[in-house]
Amino acid sequence: MEPPEQRLFSRFVSRFPTKFKDSVEEYGQEIFLRDVSATGARVVSRNRLFIDDVLSLSVKLPDGREPVELSGRVRWVHHPSPQGWEAGLQFHKIDLMRIHRIVRFTLDTPSLL
Repeated sequence: MEPPEQRLFSRFVSRFPTKFKDSVEEYGQEIFLRDVSATGARVVSRNRLFIDDVLSLSVKLPDGREPVELSGRVRWVHHPSPQGWEAGLQFHKIDLMRIHRIVRFTLDTPSLL
């Protein structure tokens, strides 16, 4: 039996190229945002991630504006395939305006769902 859902905010599927904030790598070369809520996100990375790692991410959106900056602590890690690691990120603080920018594009892009 699965444990009951404990999320306070809904999670929205997303597929946006991301980079580690201080990385010189191009967007989407090392890490992708896969879904997001007001309190956290799921990311996929070529780099191994560890529980309690602190990540600062820069998410590139198709609006031509500055990337959305997110930061948080890794709460879980899975190694689903040889191509990468999945990790759950819990944000340090809730910033609804930043999350709204991401969610707006996920809802306007049916192919993400």
